[in-house]
Amino acid sequence: MSDSNELSATGSFPAVIPTMDEQAVLPHADPPEILIITGMSGAGRSRAAATLEDLNWYVVDNLPAGLLRPLTGMVSAEGGVSRLAVVVDVRSKDFSDLISTLDSLRESGAILYRVLFLECNDDELVKRYESVRRPHPLQGDGRLLDGINAERELLRAVKERADVIIDTSNYSVHDLAREIHTQIAGEAQTDVRVTVMSFGFKYGLPMDADNVVDVRFLPNPYWVTELRHLTGHDQAVAAYVLSQPGAEDFVHNYSNLIGGILEGYAHELKPFVTIAVGCTGGKHRSVAIAEAISASLRARGLAVRTLHRDLGRE
Repeated sequence: MSDSNELSATGSFPAVIPTMDEQAVLPHADPPEILIITGMSGAGRSRAAATLEDLNWYVVDNLPAGLLRPLTGMVSAEGGVSRLAVVVDVRSKDFSDLISTLDSLRESGAILYRVLFLECNDDELVKRYESVRRPHPLQGDGRLLDGINAERELLRAVKERADVIIDTSNYSVHDLAREIHTQIAGEAQTDVRVTVMSFGFKYGLPMDADNVVDVRFLPNPYWVTELRHLTGHDQAVAAYVLSQPGAEDFVHNYSNLIGGILEGYAHELKPFVTIAVGCTGGKHRSVAIAEAISASLRARGLAVRTLHRDLGRE
């Protein structure tokens, strides 16, 4: 179960965690580490968990406190899981056992762990709960503030033992993610992985494109008899396209331009970017230019893959 009371871009956090295929693969921490995420309901626990999962932490949400010790058995510096984040909160009926469990883990000294506590003021919590129209987990038949006050009291001892406290009252969803990167994961920014995709305009724009490049300003090799049956993968076509006036300048200038944009995406924690390069049929010009842009971006040290959506459709 995820914490649904999270801030959106205008005030509530979405409880969306990327799939494993979308996760950025980053180096593991050494020694192995456990992070216990707790705090006020609606303060951003799910967003914090999603951010850590993007950084290749193994994340478990809504874990009963009694299962925390058995779960530590899967943590290992050599293989298995080396960075484990566990969300433990008042949704668990045995939450009161968390303090004794943490004391037991610390006394054993076998596992390094930290406690991240997410705080938020009452006014903002009320706004967030009203925006999603859901009751507080401790509200019962009382008012929303009754539930919030009961939770604060229940969390008081845990907050006193927290290693990191983040007040999300004035944070956007992106602010919290950046704070998690710097304070918890030690990452200044996320790596951006780029997909450069060629396509044909006559088959429609790619739905997932972040940037679209139109290379129909270049002469079409389709009208050259000896090139018509070839594709942008063939050296003859690539040489023809890139030898046209302005073609190489375009690749160079666009690569410089998109390089700055990618830095901005990295700062905003957007890890996946798709650049769509289109010509009429997606066979000649777009393929050649997409390959050239990919090569230029790789030369800048970026992780780039190249796809050709419509190649072979004619």
